[in-house]
Amino acid sequence: MTAPVIMVGLTWGSVAAIGVFQPDDSVIVIEEPDVVRKRGLRSKVRDAAVIRELVEWEYQLAGAADAFYKAHPDLAPAAIAPLVEDATVFAARLAERYGLPGASMGAAQLLHDKSFLRLVTRSAGIPNPASQAVADPEQVRAFMTAQPGPAILKPADRQGSVGVRIVRSVDEVDDAWAECVTECLALTGRAEVPDRPIPVRMSVERYVCGREYSVEMLVSTGRPVFANVTDKNLYPGPRPVERGHLVPADIPADLEALLREQTERVIRAVGFDTGVVHCEWIVENGRPYLIECAGRFPGDEIVDLIEWAYDVELVRAYWTLLRGQPLARPLPRRAGQYAAVRFLHARPGVVESVGDLDAAYAVPAVVTCGYLVEPGARTREPRNSLDRVGFAATCAMTPAEAVRRATEAVRRLRITISDLSMEFEHNGN
Repeated sequence: MTAPVIMVGLTWGSVAAIGVFQPDDSVIVIEEPDVVRKRGLRSKVRDAAVIRELVEWEYQLAGAADAFYKAHPDLAPAAIAPLVEDATVFAARLAERYGLPGASMGAAQLLHDKSFLRLVTRSAGIPNPASQAVADPEQVRAFMTAQPGPAILKPADRQGSVGVRIVRSVDEVDDAWAECVTECLALTGRAEVPDRPIPVRMSVERYVCGREYSVEMLVSTGRPVFANVTDKNLYPGPRPVERGHLVPADIPADLEALLREQTERVIRAVGFDTGVVHCEWIVENGRPYLIECAGRFPGDEIVDLIEWAYDVELVRAYWTLLRGQPLARPLPRRAGQYAAVRFLHARPGVVESVGDLDAAYAVPAVVTCGYLVEPGARTREPRNSLDRVGFAATCAMTPAEAVRRATEAVRRLRITISDLSMEFEHNGN
């Protein structure tokens, strides 16, 4: 029997991606029991031929990886990977216990906690915005008094812009604090997270004003073997939710080289060994400031955009390295085309119906598009990535064409909310 690979945290996109090259009945998925129940995964995984077994385990608890290893000492997996942010520490430690390549538990812990990451990378000389942990609104006001200008209030260990808000003045602090903490606590009710309470630890930092980018870097024993720079487009307003992405970023070669170099400094600073990092930067007056860095693949269709733009099997290469095997050939340094995604947002209401996708797919250069909600879902203006309701992705030979076509396609998506048929505006660039 083929040695299994372990995926920690279930995403259907990841299952589909690994199913392209992984044999049937060769993937073990580890998922939180509450999530299995709330998402009805027991019945759904039966339709995924690549999945051998779904193991329920409270993997987000301290010591969970060591306990799992002791309970399954003879499992002998070929590779272990985290598929969601909250799985990164568990997967790294489990890989260590089974003697497999991985991020290393120390690196995974630093990347998962933004406050630890700031401490270590700042010590390594990597530019970070001024920041500090805060326990109440009064501490936020004190920080903003000492650091004049706008600030960012955010949780130390959430993702997808959950609980993140730009605070322009001290008069906004109380409302911002209540909103951010409430958003973080509300996650417990969602199907993707366990029911047990997760403490909210907040931090505040100087608002860095500039263009935002991310670097996706595949790393083998501390050495980068592939890197891409993504241009990130945000919704306007106080909540920095991503509205779209362009791969690769259409930026000067010296800025691209600087972003790659700074990301390499991050992986050296935290001691990252093998896997992938998704490192976010804001460039202010020509200087990149580290925003955060995750030890996992990014979401928001970025992996697909990279594979299309570079004509590279990035997911296969990732799993190859996690098996401890060499890559068959060097991965490309340059993309052959551009790929873009734009997201759809909604006004508050309840989804009555979604339209077909024919009109969006009729736009030249569209590769894929779809809805992220179903009838009955409640919608609101975007406060985090979970509030987006649809998307369209394209490929083209120029960055402007890729973005234009994605914007046009997402405008053709139709959704009916609270008995009102609406065409949602999307502002493009």
